[in-house]
Amino acid sequence: MRAMILAAGRGERMRPLTDGVPKPLLEAGGHALIEYHLHALAAAGVGQVVVNLSWLGEKVRASLGDGSRYGVRISFSEEGPVPLETGGGIARALPLLGGEAFLVVNGDVWTDQSFAALDAPPGSLGHLLLVTNPAHHPQGDFALGADGRIVRHGERLTYAGIGVLDPALFADSAPGRFPLKPLLDRALEAGRLTGQRLEGNWTDVGTPARLAELDARLRSGLLRHPSVPRQAAGRSG
Repeated sequence: MRAMILAAGRGERMRPLTDGVPKPLLEAGGHALIEYHLHALAAAGVGQVVVNLSWLGEKVRASLGDGSRYGVRISFSEEGPVPLETGGGIARALPLLGGEAFLVVNGDVWTDQSFAALDAPPGSLGHLLLVTNPAHHPQGDFALGADGRIVRHGERLTYAGIGVLDPALFADSAPGRFPLKPLLDRALEAGRLTGQRLEGNWTDVGTPARLAELDARLRSGLLRHPSVPRQAAGRSG
């Protein structure tokens, strides 16, 4: 399986931290956020990773290189000066992702969930990891039925920004800038959107305060990412 890490956003809520540093390169526990994903993808057996670029994309490219030190091979999908949003960014990168279902991971979340645990059933256009609603998103996004299908009604959960998507989800999408949510809603209505609960720890690193909290928990030992080698000391730690 191939994977895509979404890394093109401007990170407005993270300013001023992101004025000079792209959001995926912000550090917690001595490692850039995107490095945790790369190590976890390699541990899950993913060999090829696509990273989309826009805001300060040259810094992301220079930092990650070809991905060999993380055990993966990285390709970059350039979006230009204006990010294409989640849906448009993934659609643009499809030629790099091949014709099979692929993992997609938001660059601004942290989790110790094994990516190998994602189990998309046959016929699913999108298989999403869902978490208990965090305080900053109490309304949630979707409900999860007993059969693993995502439904409209029931206990609402929040999309963790991690899932497995089929290229067919984008079959009728025109090139350009658009969000992912309408495509997921369409798959839901067709009965082809599935999910599972995320096991383990998860943080939406969307603000400086939440980044600082994650950094403190990692440095104190309250959290540790199982895929990051202990000998891979953080560049700033």
